[in-house]
Amino acid sequence: MASSATAASLRPSLGAAAAAFRLTSSSSSPASRICPSILLLQTSSFSTSSPLSKRHTYPGARSNKDMSKNRGQSALRRTGLRWRLSMSDEPLPKPRSRDELPPVEVDPDHGLWDFFPNRETVAAAPEDDMKHGRAWMVEELRGKSWEDLHRLWWVCVKERNRIATGSWERERGKMGFGKSEAQTRDREVRNTMRGIKHVLTERFYAWEDAVKLAENDPEVDLSGKGRVFTPTEYLEEEGAVETKAEEEVVGSREAVEAEAVVVPPGEKAQGEAARI
Repeated sequence: MASSATAASLRPSLGAAAAAFRLTSSSSSPASRICPSILLLQTSSFSTSSPLSKRHTYPGARSNKDMSKNRGQSALRRTGLRWRLSMSDEPLPKPRSRDELPPVEVDPDHGLWDFFPNRETVAAAPEDDMKHGRAWMVEELRGKSWEDLHRLWWVCVKERNRIATGSWERERGKMGFGKSEAQTRDREVRNTMRGIKHVLTERFYAWEDAVKLAENDPEVDLSGKGRVFTPTEYLEEEGAVETKAEEEVVGSREAVEAEAVVVPPGEKAQGEAARI
């Protein structure tokens, strides 16, 4: 049984070798008189299972998945593919041209527009970056309220983001201009932010000192119940005002009682008749 199986498996190879031998024997060229085994190697196909080299995924196709987990591994080093590969006859998607794409709707009031100096350019021109004033001084910022300092701080943050965006676009596009002007403008903005921090630090230290003094001040109540600041002079003045108001009320009442006149009954009747 084994011999018959071996003979059946070798029959195609023997037929190809005999055909190659007949070709070499019939040719008169010396170059064609070569070993039949070499011709066999040159004329044989790369793979005897060509249908398995492509995986079909269309509906109704038969499954030809390779179930061998060791496919592609070396017999000596046991190395091969680190991940599975798949093949398919589906066509690859083709990119669409820009003209065929639908227009993109952009919000005209979107907040990201603030990262650019205007909507026509991605970076400001050097002459536009040089149109700026000096930084705010600490003496000027001391007179600002907390709300004003808060607004000014975020205006500086927005300006720094705009300068950074323009600098990044110049580096990306290799424009080669505007770097020095942008750095000068950014330096003035940073000096303003440094002054705001200085003023807020002074106010924080003053607040800490005020809290320490208030803890030992009998006129200040930090418990959170009732009036926070109650000066002693205010209490004395308030008591004096209340006493004076009471005296005025009592005096006016006595004056009204003194001016009241008791009318006799007869005169009262005559007065009512005259009025009628």
